[in-house]
Amino acid sequence: MATLPTDLPPWLAGLNAPQRQAVLTTEGPVLILAGAGTGKTRALTARLAHILYSRLAWPSEILAVTFTNKAAREMRHRMEMLVGDMAEGLPFLGTFHAIAAKMLRRHAGLVGLDSNFTILDTDDQLRLLKQVIAEAGLEEKRWPSKQLAGMIDRWKNRGERPADVPPGEAMSFGEQGRNGAQLYARYQERLVSLNAADFGDLLLHMLTIFDTHPDVLGDWRRRFKYILVDEYQDTNIAQYRWLTLLAAERRNIACVGDDDQSIYSWRGAEVANILKFEKDFPGATVVKLEQNYRSTPPILAAANGLIAHNKGRIGKALFTETNSGDPVKIIGVWDGPEEARLVGDKAEQLGREGVSLNDMAILVRAQFQTRAFEDRFVSIGLPYKIVGGFRFYERAEIRDALAYLRIVASPNDGLAFERIVNVPKRGLGDKAMGRLHALARSMDRPLSQAAAAIVETDELTPAARRSLRGFLVDLARWREAAEGLSHADLARLVLEESGYIAMWQADKSTEADGRIENLIELTRAMEDYPSLTAFLEHVSLVMDNDASDAAEKLAVMTLHAAKGLEFDHVFLVGWEEGVFPSQRALDEGGSKALEEERRLAYVGITRAKKSATIIHAANRQIYGQWTAAIPSRFISELPLAHVDVSSTMSGGPSLWRAALNGSGMGGDPFGDVSRGSGRGPGWSRAAAQGGFQPLARGPVIDARASAVSVGLKGRSDVAVGARVFHSKFGNGVVTAIDGNKLEIDFAAAGAKRVLDSFVEVVG
Repeated sequence: MATLPTDLPPWLAGLNAPQRQAVLTTEGPVLILAGAGTGKTRALTARLAHILYSRLAWPSEILAVTFTNKAAREMRHRMEMLVGDMAEGLPFLGTFHAIAAKMLRRHAGLVGLDSNFTILDTDDQLRLLKQVIAEAGLEEKRWPSKQLAGMIDRWKNRGERPADVPPGEAMSFGEQGRNGAQLYARYQERLVSLNAADFGDLLLHMLTIFDTHPDVLGDWRRRFKYILVDEYQDTNIAQYRWLTLLAAERRNIACVGDDDQSIYSWRGAEVANILKFEKDFPGATVVKLEQNYRSTPPILAAANGLIAHNKGRIGKALFTETNSGDPVKIIGVWDGPEEARLVGDKAEQLGREGVSLNDMAILVRAQFQTRAFEDRFVSIGLPYKIVGGFRFYERAEIRDALAYLRIVASPNDGLAFERIVNVPKRGLGDKAMGRLHALARSMDRPLSQAAAAIVETDELTPAARRSLRGFLVDLARWREAAEGLSHADLARLVLEESGYIAMWQADKSTEADGRIENLIELTRAMEDYPSLTAFLEHVSLVMDNDASDAAEKLAVMTLHAAKGLEFDHVFLVGWEEGVFPSQRALDEGGSKALEEERRLAYVGITRAKKSATIIHAANRQIYGQWTAAIPSRFISELPLAHVDVSSTMSGGPSLWRAALNGSGMGGDPFGDVSRGSGRGPGWSRAAAQGGFQPLARGPVIDARASAVSVGLKGRSDVAVGARVFHSKFGNGVVTAIDGNKLEIDFAAAGAKRVLDSFVEVVG
């Protein structure tokens, strides 16, 4: 370890002992295990400044990798504050993709590209994949380009070239003698012919070059005397291989990360990378940054107690030198609307006490949960903002659904007609729409009236005429149906019969499930209003609020979007089984997913600086049906000494505290005191079930279920032992049936739980 200078330089001033160790341990592999709020960015930039100032390496001999451009800019700015102009000469400080692209341009010829290759964006990638799918004779509706793009991205994140793709996964896409790996290979050939690469190629091509040209790898190893990596827990397999190959010779690699905050497996992150650091680099120094500068002792104790239930972790315990702070509040409410009212009331109370709305945040597990809070805040005039996404009524799928309802309610609404006349695709191209607009202008009539006229002429192709006429017939039928249906049921009917729900069910992108959840939430929200007109007026008020600009706004965001942020007061809502932890995550990932859900809860709690309030409801309205809920298992894992339990329901705080008696660190949260009648319904249900099993199932929220109805009756043609095909998981055998849900042992993907409507019986 380097010695500490007698005249303390600015980058070491104010650092605690572990932070100084992280800075001064310059030689050999170092894992800096940095908990939430422990000053890891300060330690990382101080280490970089120390290496430069001590002349241990020139700026061009340092590789410093971040995950986002924002993080790279912040690091460079901090470096400039510490060492001045010296920070300007760091050519290899940036994101994985930016640095890999810079490397690849030097060696592009080794993978068949020119140095001026183009990096394709997502739209261009999908356009090229559509061509590849069509060339293979496959039907795009059955084999969508988005699904193939997702598979290729997953393979590239794992560092797999077409020849490396596991046979089972390759066979899960395609037919007619074509499989996913073959299409992947053809896609790569087309990219080379276009002198192009996608984002996944930037690292994959460099791995190929390193594997096949050891002289190139040797040159880069000799160049980089020191390697620094931020957010190491979020690396995927390709990034991990790239880093370990570069660091293998000198071994001067310092990785900063927190295994307890690894929450991005859905985009390829592998928590195992940080867990096996000491195995990959024997003799590594592990520095634990555990002193927290953000939160109060009760908040940290609650977070520590919760995350201790995870088995896949290195282990650390956050602490703070401050002594004050209120316990984490756990509040049980009757239902979702009461939850929104409670949060609104508490936010206003904090405001009266002088707390800025900018210092408050609501953290949800899924985007559809934001709708109830947005509606409530509009009604009471509380300014808010959605962080990391669109507000509920601004989302594309919600605007589409509202356009359908507007044109049903008001036939002359030309803007609504134009928005959805070709959504889903009805074969009406730009030429057809141009002729329709021209006719509307010449007639001085709305688009819908022009459409009724043009279908009786030869202005459009026969196919376009049939499609447009069918759409007009649908509109007439829905307006007639509106007389006998509630407006919420009408919305469900329109979304189903228009093919809009089916469009998103067929979409294999990661966003599709959330979009369907939002549509289901929209139809549920409509039930709270007396008529369609009243609901559309309410939406207009919400959108008007969205357009207003208030100096202070309460932040509403998902737990994933909250990582890296902090607020004085945090409301953690929807902590019920099936909502959080997410039932869909548990169904798809089992115990591994449960640990990631728990890490997500840990991230949520540690966003709070002064107060954290956890809220769970005894009842949730799902698909228009009231569903009984039990509190999240994560609540039972919080240490009793650091929580304050209360309820707005009958039974009172004393009962709820008793219900938690013995909880935390392996205790029984549902002892005898919580059993019996007259007690809080959520805990009573949990007690009746005998607590939680390792993968206990709560209320199931399956986003791919129909927005019109969710039947539990299963298909008659599927039986245990049947061989089936699933477009995502491939071939498998049915091992168990629960209503319309199937347990299937897939050849490539292992055991999965899926809806029967998404499989085909093959034998």
